[in-house]
Amino acid sequence: MTDAALAHVDVETLLTELLDPVRELLGVDAATVLLLDVPSQDLVVTVALGMEATVRQGVRVPMGKGFAGRVAAEKQPMIIERVDETNVLYTVLADHGICSLLGVPLLSSGTVIGVLHVGTRCPHRFSEDDVKLLQLAAERIVVATQSRRTEVERAAALVFQRSLLPARLPVVPGLELAAHYVPASSGGVGGDWYDVFTLPSGWLCVVIGDVVGRGLVAADIMGRLRNALRAYALLGGDPAEVLERLDQQVLHFEPETMATVLIAMFEPSFGRLHFSSAGHPPPLLALPGQTAVFLDVPSDHPVGVHGGLRRRATTMTLPPGGLVCFYTDGLVESRDTSLEGGLDELSRSVVAGPVDGLCRKLIAQFVGAEVPGDDVAVLAIRRQDSGEVGPLDLVLPALPWSLRDIRLAVRRWLSAVGASPRAIADLLVAIGEACANAIEHAYGPGSGNVMVHLELQLPDVLATIRDTGHWRPPRQEDGGRGTLFMRDCSDQLRIDHGPTGTNVVIRHRLSQAACR
Repeated sequence: MTDAALAHVDVETLLTELLDPVRELLGVDAATVLLLDVPSQDLVVTVALGMEATVRQGVRVPMGKGFAGRVAAEKQPMIIERVDETNVLYTVLADHGICSLLGVPLLSSGTVIGVLHVGTRCPHRFSEDDVKLLQLAAERIVVATQSRRTEVERAAALVFQRSLLPARLPVVPGLELAAHYVPASSGGVGGDWYDVFTLPSGWLCVVIGDVVGRGLVAADIMGRLRNALRAYALLGGDPAEVLERLDQQVLHFEPETMATVLIAMFEPSFGRLHFSSAGHPPPLLALPGQTAVFLDVPSDHPVGVHGGLRRRATTMTLPPGGLVCFYTDGLVESRDTSLEGGLDELSRSVVAGPVDGLCRKLIAQFVGAEVPGDDVAVLAIRRQDSGEVGPLDLVLPALPWSLRDIRLAVRRWLSAVGASPRAIADLLVAIGEACANAIEHAYGPGSGNVMVHLELQLPDVLATIRDTGHWRPPRQEDGGRGTLFMRDCSDQLRIDHGPTGTNVVIRHRLSQAACR
């Protein structure tokens, strides 16, 4: 058990190495370890020396049934001097010629995690010394197995959790976004997560949550909740409706699950945020030059709890320069500081400024050099002033479905830079026609891309739509109206066809009358 060569092997290899000397010491023909699968409450044959086929066959024994099942249920050693159909569940043991059996439970702090049993092919009377020796081996196996399984599960949970966190936050014109996540040190990875994604309506959905529990189970539940919430958000409705759908799913399919969740949906056209909280800590709002305050978001019951009352949604306007900070309780809860003290310190620390710098500052201040005892997730969004918004660059396949994504992105960008509603309407028509022409005429059966670039050249917006194809003649006789629309909806229009593609350049004032 202290062999350095076994330090990094998997659980099955470790058990094989441990069982071999047990089989020799007791002079038996077979030695088997069955580990408990908690969700199903079945004992699964994990390693079987002398009966290797049972591992490949995936033999499972229900708790309380058969020889191994009774050993586990009663938590006591058990001996069978002659195996027959009355004292074993399956014929597997008899098929391997096993005649006599001795089994002991694998106990960790009084909880059954499996069964160890040995057998002989000839009738054998096991002694009290044999029982004590097998119990001693079981104790050593439990220590080694639990340590290795904890290590493996923690690594798997961490990889799984990080795979579900957004690898890259979406680029939303007019918004600055940043997020930081720090896994816990001891006790296994928890179920903290955050998510940011755009909806077909053009709204931005921000989610932060915390599943009750730790380890691979919590991370697995977190993944299912995250995917379910994404699907329910696509169905439409405000954040409260999305959480109600998630409630129904959890209460029906996973009644043992409980999680706190906070959803915020940002409406770019009007700069509004819509919130709904399922028992999650309230977000902070920071405005330029002002102390941050906790938003008055009603805290309803956590997901998975029978609340009885309908969930509530709250709406607020996020002014230019305003910042909203989301977090999980691991940021403000510690052994040295009360929850109230942590929240007070957080409100003093959050300021309206660059969001990435804020997230880094909060992690350094509240986590420091120590790895936290609980997962920590911090996410911040800030609405930029129109002068802060950079150029918009889009590269999309030259396919009809790209027109919707282009239209949404252009509308968000124009709203962020302060274009008037009439100017937005004009530019959406002009840019949309230019993109539609590129999709229809620039490429043949082969694939290609449409590139859209928007930038401010005050007091104008300059839009460039580019392709790398060779234009074909219009498919219909009345073609050419798109160019007329573009010309009517812009102050200046230039179309350059060349051997490497076509550039359409549109110039339009930020505020101007609609198409003539």
